[in-house]
Amino acid sequence: MYSKSVQQLITAFAKLPSVGERTAERFVFYLLKSGKKDAAEITLALKSLIDNVKSCETCWDFTDSVTCTICADKTRDRQTICVVAEAQDVQTIEKTGEYQGVYHILRGSLASDIDNSSELKIKELLDRTKTAKEIILALNPDLAGENTMMYLAQKIKKNNLKIKITRLARGLPMGSNLQYADEITLSSALKNRTSN
Repeated sequence: MYSKSVQQLITAFAKLPSVGERTAERFVFYLLKSGKKDAAEITLALKSLIDNVKSCETCWDFTDSVTCTICADKTRDRQTICVVAEAQDVQTIEKTGEYQGVYHILRGSLASDIDNSSELKIKELLDRTKTAKEIILALNPDLAGENTMMYLAQKIKKNNLKIKITRLARGLPMGSNLQYADEITLSSALKNRTSN
């Protein structure tokens, strides 16, 4: 049995995604062995996170200011909104250098058509769609992502009949082998085929 302080930190670390009890123990004992300097740096970084990070008032990304850098950038196309589930998805798309519009972060996906819809930033998205020309639904192609995209498409069309709603293309990843592709991926690749 660990001391109360050690067990408390193990329990806290174990709440993180993909961190089990054993990994949490390793984190705690690493900090104990490395001395107070590493633990103090983590403490200061967490305090800074708690004190400084807030939600962008436009897209709901995490930022240190009222508006995130993308929403503050006047060169971005405000008529095109890319809808993603999580804040990390923005950075993934930004790394491509291909997208010049703005974003909207839902902060999750729907497990079914209406489950937890009140927890997501759907109302805020609908407010933004009144002046947009295109909405790109860029959610994960899993059951929750598909449910969310269908739900959003229906709500957005009701809100703005003239708006264009698109999804990211789906298909075979570069370097993959047809023999190992599942039927759904192969079917999507055939439907979304392009000409050379």
